[in-house]
Amino acid sequence: MPTHIHLVLKQVVDNGISKFMAKVLNSYSRYFNCRHHRKGHLFEGKFKNVLVKDDEQMLHLTRYFHLNPTTAGLVKKPEDWFHSSYSEYIGKNKEDSICDFKEIISIKPAQYRKFVHDRIDYQKKLSLIKHLLIDDYSG
Repeated sequence: MPTHIHLVLKQVVDNGISKFMAKVLNSYSRYFNCRHHRKGHLFEGKFKNVLVKDDEQMLHLTRYFHLNPTTAGLVKKPEDWFHSSYSEYIGKNKEDSICDFKEIISIKPAQYRKFVHDRIDYQKKLSLIKHLLIDDYSG
């Protein structure tokens, strides 16, 4: 996405994801600032994270990520967004594969494609009313 990224990461050591994200975001900030002859922060705050509790939540989370570009009106179909792992999930682009998701999602590529495409319109509708929802982050 032009303004943010979504990642599914598995933590294998204590505080590993926080350390990894700090390195990624700091490295990108240095690169961007150097390239554009500027200084200062690029990101507003700490990254947001969600503990995924089960396989079903993981499946829906990946669909949300893959539909983000269509919901934002950047492309009509998720496979049209170049900067996405979606093509790997549906069995295309195997040569340049960087995702290792077989451990976390066991769904056939054609089923996953249908699972994602069936919710394109629904997710767009939700995005139109999300500002009307009350979020409780108090835990």
